[in-house]
Amino acid sequence: MDLPFRTQTTGTRLPARTGAAAPPRVRREWDAGVPSLSEAREAVGGLLARVRPVPARRVVQDAQLVVSELVTNAFKHAAGPFALLLELTPDGSTLRIGVTDGSPDPPRPQPPDPGRIGGHGLRLVTLLCAALEVTPLRGGKQVTATLPLTTPPKH
Repeated sequence: MDLPFRTQTTGTRLPARTGAAAPPRVRREWDAGVPSLSEAREAVGGLLARVRPVPARRVVQDAQLVVSELVTNAFKHAAGPFALLLELTPDGSTLRIGVTDGSPDPPRPQPPDPGRIGGHGLRLVTLLCAALEVTPLRGGKQVTATLPLTTPPKH
């Protein structure tokens, strides 16, 4: 069951990739329980649909996959509350996806094992993104993935 969330959106219009307007930010928060993956994926799709030129469909799908994996990992391995922050760089060429949770422990990629069910998400995130950072916070951490919107994916 998806829990209610708080939404905060800033920025009024998206720049063209050469534009000068302030980039928008979208934030979703869940107090406890299971974060809503569908809300997180819709937030990414909605934000990227407003970028001009619109990113390629594959890039949008990759961004939604990264969000799903990071939110799922936060829920599976940490306590709430949880938050998702989506932020475009000023030129609209890169999306930063930040997920906060209540655990200070950084995510740990599992070794490759094609026979294992599960445990592959963080590896996918690192393949799709230009960077993956962990920032310690009081009472938890933020995991931030940086996804280019203009270059073809590495896969």
